[in-house]
Amino acid sequence: MATGTLIFLVIGGAGVAVLALGLLGTGLLHLGSPDVDGPVSLETVAGFVGAFGFGAAIVNELLGGRTPGMLAVAVAGGAFAAVPTAWLASRLSRAARDMRTDPTPTRDHLVGATGLVVTPVPTGGYGEVRVRLAGQPVKLNARADRPIPVGARIFVVEALSETSVQVETY
Repeated sequence: MATGTLIFLVIGGAGVAVLALGLLGTGLLHLGSPDVDGPVSLETVAGFVGAFGFGAAIVNELLGGRTPGMLAVAVAGGAFAAVPTAWLASRLSRAARDMRTDPTPTRDHLVGATGLVVTPVPTGGYGEVRVRLAGQPVKLNARADRPIPVGARIFVVEALSETSVQVETY
């Protein structure tokens, strides 16, 4: 293996290390403001450095690069691979960061939910009900003014806490 190839592989490995630090959330190497996503974001730097190093190593090995001219061609090949990779990394990271998501459900979202009784609800005590919250089944402790048997359809009228509700038959 040529010395140039080894150097390029180390550069590519540094790009992977930068990306790993970014994925772990350390933010140690973020070169720009966290509010600004531009050509110097962590993902862009990692994509550029990694693709440059590995691309140049591939070209250098294919050419058997031992002369300065062949190393220059390997550097050009690395840059040819690095520019589109950095652009793509920037676009993908921006798309992931700016992705719209639903708000996190709170106890206020429980009111009005419908579901089924899974453990009988006695008068003055707690049973269990299963409701759908944000499309997910949620099992909650339930109280009611009158007994409700297993399998009855219910309607949540009040959220007593994060895990318990007041219900009525539906």
